[in-house]
Amino acid sequence: QAQLVESGGGLVQPGGSLRLSCKTEGTILSMNTMGWYRQAPGKQREMVAYITRDGSTKYADSVKGRSTISKENAKNQVYLQMSSLKPEDTAVYYCHAVAGWEDEYAYWGQGTQVTVSS
Repeated sequence: QAQLVESGGGLVQPGGSLRLSCKTEGTILSMNTMGWYRQAPGKQREMVAYITRDGSTKYADSVKGRSTISKENAKNQVYLQMSSLKPEDTAVYYCHAVAGWEDEYAYWGQGTQVTVSS
């Protein structure tokens, strides 16, 4: 059972920037993909961005061009740098990881709140 611990959430003004971090208890290299999802009040959880073991990335259209996902294998950490934040980016952000030969294992962090408001 992998443990994912997020940090970096908080209150930020519209147009501001934020970096979220996710640390895995085990080695990040055992994960096929790692990424971020978010869930706003009254809405379904949605994918924000993910990065594969070989470094390929994918972004939701809503954050493309404003966000960068990256990882540091040596630190077992994944980051989500977000800029030009909008009120609609307000949500609980969850770190997510997938492992296994057939992606049969999925892990979630506890979530970190991001609030974009003036």
